[in-house]
Amino acid sequence: MADRGDSRARPAPRRRIKTLTQAALNADATVDQIDALLTDLDTTVTSLNNSIGDLDVTLERFNRTITSIDELAPRLIAMVERLEGIVNRVEAIVDIGEAVASPMATAENAVRRVVDVVRRTAGI
Repeated sequence: MADRGDSRARPAPRRRIKTLTQAALNADATVDQIDALLTDLDTTVTSLNNSIGDLDVTLERFNRTITSIDELAPRLIAMVERLEGIVNRVEAIVDIGEAVASPMATAENAVRRVVDVVRRTAGI
């Protein structure tokens, strides 16, 4: 009857071993998942590092372009000022031309009216 007492104690260690075995399998699966995740993360970080390097190159090129524009701006401003001066002179010439042409146009209209009156009266 002493054996019966031992057999009653056996199911508990079997369940415990089964539980520990399942926990070990779960831990092994978790470690595999973490390893895969870390591998993917390493790939992602490497790709991100390459992208950041490309971004650095692009930003340097952009900075050079902005610097070139800054250096070009004073020359463009000077050219615009010269063009404004030319436009002002052309406007002055046009104003003078209009002032000179206005009396001539008035005289031309007067001569045309006289010719028209003479033609009507002469019947031509």
